[in-house]
Amino acid sequence: MSSESRNPNVVVVMTTQWRAQSTGYGGDGNADTPFLDSLAEKSIDFYQAVTPHPFGVFARAAFLTGISCPGNGIADYFDPLPADSRTLAHMYQERGYDTAFFGKWQLFERDRSAPVVGVEHAVIEVPENRRGGFAFWEGFESGFLLNDGYYQGSDLGPPTRIEGYQSDVVVGRVENYLESRESDNPLFAFVSLDAPHPPYSEKASGVSPRDPDSLILQKEVPSTPEVRSIAKKELSGYYAHIEATDRALERLVSGLEANLDWENTIFVFTSAHGDMHGSHGLFRKGWPHEESVRVPLLLSWPKVFTSPRRDPLLISLLDLGPTLRGLCFEESDEGLIVPSGGVNLAPAIHLRKEGPEYQNISMPSVPPFSKQCPYKWSGRRALGKTEVISDLGESFTLDH
Repeated sequence: MSSESRNPNVVVVMTTQWRAQSTGYGGDGNADTPFLDSLAEKSIDFYQAVTPHPFGVFARAAFLTGISCPGNGIADYFDPLPADSRTLAHMYQERGYDTAFFGKWQLFERDRSAPVVGVEHAVIEVPENRRGGFAFWEGFESGFLLNDGYYQGSDLGPPTRIEGYQSDVVVGRVENYLESRESDNPLFAFVSLDAPHPPYSEKASGVSPRDPDSLILQKEVPSTPEVRSIAKKELSGYYAHIEATDRALERLVSGLEANLDWENTIFVFTSAHGDMHGSHGLFRKGWPHEESVRVPLLLSWPKVFTSPRRDPLLISLLDLGPTLRGLCFEESDEGLIVPSGGVNLAPAIHLRKEGPEYQNISMPSVPPFSKQCPYKWSGRRALGKTEVISDLGESFTLDH
């Protein structure tokens, strides 16, 4: 089928903890991201994109279902995605697409008593009926093993240790799939990566950690010596993982160009959430601040969007699924709208309609980890400010 008559391929890459500020094209002099910088020159850069929930489990569930938490069944960090959940994989398969998932799942049942970082969660086997409806599925439940992890799935069987840096291994599995794929159907693929998530001290595929003293901190990081010291130490590894994953993404796109009709492929790069890295004296995610909620979002579709642009559209990962369907099928999602659901912003991307005036963001629960935001909250993020209400009824405004 010619690219003139077929629906586009869709490939979404979602990293973890990669805040919008931390890219070369976004103006961060610490970030070495030559591939993403070049991609931004050929893409739409949604520089006001946000996550609906600045924590990985909640964000990925919201993206896959198009329903915010807890409406999609996930209210707590350890809640699994319900077995009967309807996801983007189901929706694309109904339209004749092949569907494939690669990488971190973190949406099955996990042992609350086991360490979240380590082999225990990495070797949890995800049964076929709990893989979100994807026809092809290869990855791992969780465990945050950035090196020498355990992978399972369609062509791998039970969890098996594979040496190498996670971003490289996952991209390699995508390459294997593309090279062996014989179908002429369009493809919907979701590539889910840990990096640049902690542990920041882990090796980053041959990339040396930055010299902490060479790093330039954001102006929002206070002058407190302890805060600045911790921030620089963590950012040293953070930027190494960003550079290593940027290299892996370049390899991924080269594989897509070689094995798919790249001109008719919608490619999205984004992240589940950001990281405070000392801004306002805070660390990690879960907070309503910009460093936590604003995420990178590049969208490339060479056949349709022939000119790059920086677009201030207020778009959320919650909207991304309905919007991708709107771009693919040029139809209204009115029949699919549910309470707390995402919105099809394809007309706004085509510059035919105005976008929303704000995005709803929230943390539905408090995950049991140190440094994270210690309260539940809901908020409305507009271009210039975010209005927040905590679970204790306290309200405040964040200017940005």
